[in-house]
Amino acid sequence: MAAGEPIAAGQVRTLDDPLDEALRVVALCEREGLVVRLMGGLAFHARMPGWTARVGRARKDIDIATRSRDRKAVSELLSREGYVGDRQYNALYGHKQLYFVDPAHNRPVDVLVDRLEMCHRIEFGPRLEVDRPTLPLTELLLSKLQIVQINRKDVVDALALLADYPLGEHDRDTINVPRIVELTSNDWGWWRTVTGNIAKLEDFVRVDLRPAELDFGRPPHHDVLHQLAALRAAIDAGRKSTRWKIRAGVGDKVKWYEEPEEVGHGRE
Repeated sequence: MAAGEPIAAGQVRTLDDPLDEALRVVALCEREGLVVRLMGGLAFHARMPGWTARVGRARKDIDIATRSRDRKAVSELLSREGYVGDRQYNALYGHKQLYFVDPAHNRPVDVLVDRLEMCHRIEFGPRLEVDRPTLPLTELLLSKLQIVQINRKDVVDALALLADYPLGEHDRDTINVPRIVELTSNDWGWWRTVTGNIAKLEDFVRVDLRPAELDFGRPPHHDVLHQLAALRAAIDAGRKSTRWKIRAGVGDKVKWYEEPEEVGHGRE
């Protein structure tokens, strides 16, 4: 059965393995000229298969990012592939996020449009075309460092990325430091959360990290404490904007982040 053909009753097109399925969806979208990138937990599995093969964690949900001009076509493609959209949710929030389920595997799929909005906002824009099949490494790292109440899973994901990829000034298999410094030098809230999480990651490595959590089956390519120190030094050296300085004067007296929305999905 070729991609794009209607699915007959009882047939299943989606793949059992969630990472294989996510990459299949990204490839189908690319074939139709749509810009779609994998994000979330599966993106870390895609970029570090040697590490994630050793991480005992379920890989179920699929999270992808696209741009508003491709939103309708991506929605239609997912429907053709057997995914069922949440009609009410997509009608209300589809301009920024779509929700689908693969009924054959009871697998949720979130499609973020143009941006990630949690504790802080990450605008995708042209960054979606910088790398494939996932968001750029920098945005993957930022997606973890923007979480104010960061948990162990997110800490370990961020550390694994820093252990496997170098810091640099471009996006070719590299964490783009100028991109991070641009955010943290113009937005004090971003600076406050990112630097706070760098400190949390450093403490975690020294006190709480289990050897198996960064097991690549080989020595890590980079020392994570050195990487964290270098990133913090670059952030500190960044020239801060006037807006940053004004907001810094207020400090923690005013909340500097958003509380992520928890919206339920009622599939229809």
